[in-house]
Amino acid sequence: MARLLSALFAGLLFGLGLLLSAMSNPAKVLGFLDVAGRWDPSLALVMAGAIAVAFFAFRRAEQQTHSLLGEPMQLPDKSRLTFRLGLGSLLFGVGWGLAGICPGPALLLAGMALPKGLIFLSSMLAGMLLYRPLSRCLP
Repeated sequence: MARLLSALFAGLLFGLGLLLSAMSNPAKVLGFLDVAGRWDPSLALVMAGAIAVAFFAFRRAEQQTHSLLGEPMQLPDKSRLTFRLGLGSLLFGVGWGLAGICPGPALLLAGMALPKGLIFLSSMLAGMLLYRPLSRCLP
């Protein structure tokens, strides 16, 4: 039960952060990506704040063997860059740039029953379903 409540709290906190920073607005994100036009640096500031918080959280997590809820600590392996990781990053970036939405805001927008969020979320879920059969073709 504690795991579910902590996940709910984290999701609500994340959604509130997206709303307060206006990062759920695709026009705000596209404004950040428009470096040759009317560039909006606010996403960079939000990212810098998130990186600062995550930096200290990861430093602490590296020293722990278990999470606060008693689960084994599982941190990402930061030493391996693979073709799949590069391809996935490229696809993520292209999708983000075309739509102006990434998965977090897509969940928020879909939860608000907004068409852009619902379309993005359904496309993202379709991509997740296609991953396994398509991944057999990749090195």
